[in-house]
Amino acid sequence: MAYTKIHAIKATVDKAIDYICNPDKTDEKIFVSSYACSPETATIDFKYTLDHCRENSPNKAYHLIQAFAPGEVSFEEAHQIGKELADKLLEGKYSYVVTTHIDKGHVHNHIIFCAADNIEHNKYHDCKQSYYHIRHLSDELCKEHNLSVIVPGGQRGKKYKEWQANKNNTSWKTDLRKAINSSIKSASTYEEFLLLMRAKGYEIKGEELGENAHKYISFRLLGKEHFVRGSVKSLGKEYTKERIKERIEMKRERKAIIPKKDYSSRKLIDTSNEKFQNSPGLQRWATIENLKIAAQNYNEVGSISQLEHKIAIKTEAGKSAKQSVVELEHRMKDLAEIIKYAEQYKANHFYHIGYKKSKNPDAYFRRYESQIILYGGARRMLEQAGINLKSLNIDKLKSEYHELSRQKNELAATYKNCEKEVKELNRKLENLNRYLGRETNTTLTSAQQERKNHSL
Repeated sequence: MAYTKIHAIKATVDKAIDYICNPDKTDEKIFVSSYACSPETATIDFKYTLDHCRENSPNKAYHLIQAFAPGEVSFEEAHQIGKELADKLLEGKYSYVVTTHIDKGHVHNHIIFCAADNIEHNKYHDCKQSYYHIRHLSDELCKEHNLSVIVPGGQRGKKYKEWQANKNNTSWKTDLRKAINSSIKSASTYEEFLLLMRAKGYEIKGEELGENAHKYISFRLLGKEHFVRGSVKSLGKEYTKERIKERIEMKRERKAIIPKKDYSSRKLIDTSNEKFQNSPGLQRWATIENLKIAAQNYNEVGSISQLEHKIAIKTEAGKSAKQSVVELEHRMKDLAEIIKYAEQYKANHFYHIGYKKSKNPDAYFRRYESQIILYGGARRMLEQAGINLKSLNIDKLKSEYHELSRQKNELAATYKNCEKEVKELNRKLENLNRYLGRETNTTLTSAQQERKNHSL
């Protein structure tokens, strides 16, 4: 596990950043990374954000240190873990610089991040709870990496430029059909189908059935501007809500033809503990209690096959919702960076015009150096992200960010609810398997083995 500590910087942010970026400590700055700022101009970037902050806290930045035990981790992976920690902790809202120092006996990361966020310009609140959160995130990352192995499937989301470029791409209809087909295959009811589709990140409207319901069901994937109807014209005849429901019911009817194994005639497992064997009264009591628990669980779930199906559905929905949350977090991080640079671009455009028109450019630059540097850096970043500067609309970008945040919260709630329900359903399944003699563990206790041998 890595050791972590954090402290506030009330002054000399520039000296702190110069220290952590020292070429002698970072292998000539190979292990230096940043987000929503450049290491060379981070102090100016931080000051711009802090100037827009409404709180009077003296903290200008925070310095987080993450140290590993000697020989535990390579330089490259330590730096990767440092960036992942910064991303998980700051959620794309705060500008930061992360470096890895390799000059000591133990590898350690330095993360300096602005005390104010780039979206609402609120201050980061450092307290015991936030520190425990940092420590938990660091420990989880170390477990995921095993301090040598990168967790499988940790793919980066698309950059904002790629995401925007794909917004109007009609190929996503193909992906929608695949998602619908996949959900139909897993679901046994129309309601389960809707759950799975929402967990995959699709917004749905018009899903109601009946005379007064909307004619079409419509789907919208995360990041898309418009809904697509489940109509013959848009997706095909197999994707109307009526046809979707029919396909699910037909699949369920085909499964019903297959006879299900009858577990009702199976004997319940007697308690093998020695104290039960030596006490007939205690044994009778345990048997009655076991029957009550088994009956209760069975009544609640209907049948073991139905219970197993519910577990599969909830597990799949939870997994899809979690993947959607991760994708949204990546998009929110990219969009937060765009918003930060858009605000800098707008705020300092006046100084850029003044510099171009100045009769003494050198003197003008010396006077407004910070504003001109921020403008130039913001413009380059926005152009690289594919943003049209002429139609730049910060309010629209912020609205988009808050909408993504809303969707993330809904999907996170879906994931947590599914996780909770799966845990409860697994408990019920474990009870039924145990009391109906369907234990998957083939290892027998000595008493069970003795009884088995005696019966033979």
